[in-house]
Amino acid sequence: MLMIQPDCARTETDYRLALAACLGALLALRLAGLYAADTDRVFDEAQYWGWSRKLDFGYFSKPPMIAWLIRATSAICGDGEACIRAASPVLYSFAAVMPYLTGRALYDARIGFWSAIVFATLPGLSYSTNLITTDVPLILFWTIMLYAWAMLVERRSMGLAVLLGVAIGLGLLAKQAMVYAVLCIACHVAVSREAREALQGGRGLVAGAIVLALFSSNLIWNAEHDFPTARHNAANIGWQFPYIHPLQLLQFIGAQFGVFGPILFVVLLRGAWREFRVPSDSGKVLLLAFSLPVLVLLAMQAMLSRAHANWGATAYPAASIFVTAVLLQLNRQMLFRISLGLHLAFAVALAAAPAFARQWPVFERFKFTASVLGWREASEAVQARLGEEHYGSLLVDSREAASELLYYLRDVSVPLYVWPSSGAPKNHYEMTRPFGAAAPEPVLFVSLTGGLPRFDQAFGSVTALGSERVVLVRDAARVLHFCRLADYKQAPSARRAAALRACWRRPERRRP
Repeated sequence: MLMIQPDCARTETDYRLALAACLGALLALRLAGLYAADTDRVFDEAQYWGWSRKLDFGYFSKPPMIAWLIRATSAICGDGEACIRAASPVLYSFAAVMPYLTGRALYDARIGFWSAIVFATLPGLSYSTNLITTDVPLILFWTIMLYAWAMLVERRSMGLAVLLGVAIGLGLLAKQAMVYAVLCIACHVAVSREAREALQGGRGLVAGAIVLALFSSNLIWNAEHDFPTARHNAANIGWQFPYIHPLQLLQFIGAQFGVFGPILFVVLLRGAWREFRVPSDSGKVLLLAFSLPVLVLLAMQAMLSRAHANWGATAYPAASIFVTAVLLQLNRQMLFRISLGLHLAFAVALAAAPAFARQWPVFERFKFTASVLGWREASEAVQARLGEEHYGSLLVDSREAASELLYYLRDVSVPLYVWPSSGAPKNHYEMTRPFGAAAPEPVLFVSLTGGLPRFDQAFGSVTALGSERVVLVRDAARVLHFCRLADYKQAPSARRAAALRACWRRPERRRP
């Protein structure tokens, strides 16, 4: 039974010790789950690992922090899936300390403690601890930013302004979504005199200068590479006629019930409505300013085009403190216990499930199965094909295939290339590994779709090598299609097209 005792029953030291014990237990559970997991690296993770092999101040679609983090982690314990993913639960554990500090500053140690526990057990966070993504460092710096801002509003210290600028600047090097912090600060400044005073006396200028100084390295990198990150973000936004997509809006809102938890999301909405009607305290105004603007902005984006569920992650550190304060101040302990109990059960299940990913038939029904299973076996199939002949290079037609094969064939010396799209590069590999005349021949071409790239008068020799079926779970499978290519830029178009169509007419091999 969860014991939610009044503040007078425990000292601040008791809450700190209890928080350390709880976060330590959660961290141990999640690290054990990662060690036991029987899943492969998803292609985003594999892509980030590839970036980490060549450190830079930017990459095609993201700032550099994720590559720096993976490089540091791999230097400690290697390139295995469990090792690199271990940074995720570790950093989330540090991030969970910040809601405690913020909640304690705005209210008391009791609300701070339970805010940290609520945040650490959010369904979305429990899911994210199984992966290493850009959300991990983003959320860490976001929670530091939130604490720095809450303290700056209260104390108006130049040191806190420096901390605020460092947190936002490093957060921007983690993920572009850190820019929402500027929106949230602006919203709080618009409704709070204390917030406006916090930026006076040069504190706002100092924080802004630090942000610009830290983020300038990525801005310079983008300028030197024709702003690929800006183009990628514009494509991600994807506004196009008819500009109204109510189904996408409903899907985004529905996903937030899962990310934050159904009970807590309802409490957030109801508490926000109550606060708008009858404001109760400045702390709740601050917390809503750092949660609702993010959700409203992304709801608008979902209506205009689409918005992924994880895009709203930055709203939930502040929202965790808000709903905790609402539930505890209104003495809704039973509702609080039910929600926390559900989230704890979900956290345990998510930590344990990856260990059984290849045995449980239920995984066959989930869309994400194809993203976390079968890549190792697919890479083994490609390596076996490379061993059948002395191939000079490997050619693929997708970012997914490039990232996974580069990771799982990292000890294979055959260079990998991506067939470039027409126009500007569409991903990191088209920018850094486009196929060209300098690629050694013969070429082993591997496709995950069986579609025909536009090899317009590209190769004089095209030999069908058939396809191979890699089983994921029971009837779920991934099919690899193979061709041998040679004599680049020597083939008539009609002959080339007919030969390529033959690449997918050979019988399949089955790989268990």
